[in-house]
Amino acid sequence: MKFTEEDLRRITMIAISELGEKASPELVKKVVSKTVEGFEGGKQFSSGNEKASGRVILTAFGLNKPGIIAALTKALGESECDIQDLSQKIMSDFFTVIMVVDISGSNKELRDLQDSMNRVAEDLKIKVFIQHEDVFRFMHRI
Repeated sequence: MKFTEEDLRRITMIAISELGEKASPELVKKVVSKTVEGFEGGKQFSSGNEKASGRVILTAFGLNKPGIIAALTKALGESECDIQDLSQKIMSDFFTVIMVVDISGSNKELRDLQDSMNRVAEDLKIKVFIQHEDVFRFMHRI
């Protein structure tokens, strides 16, 4: 698995968050290195019953306006992605959305999908983040 600078930043931020007060530069580096080495070595971080998934966690937030969900779901649909779960919350002038998306049938690689979502985010002036479910699950087991 090839990690981008953004992927490494997210893994680092999750490690710091999960480690809390115990987070020292050395410990964070160790956790991030172990995570990256595990994925590059083809290991699966599972409890034994799980296997690597083709799902991602998509989060988006920003100032609320009409068409945000439509634009996100249109881009996902054009990429042959299957939205398996969606949670949306409007708080005053702001929105948040979290989606679990199956990308196993997609005609795009994860990096290409991230690029598509970045274009939607730029057009709507919102923030969109996509993280592979396996990385998300492993990092929350620290």
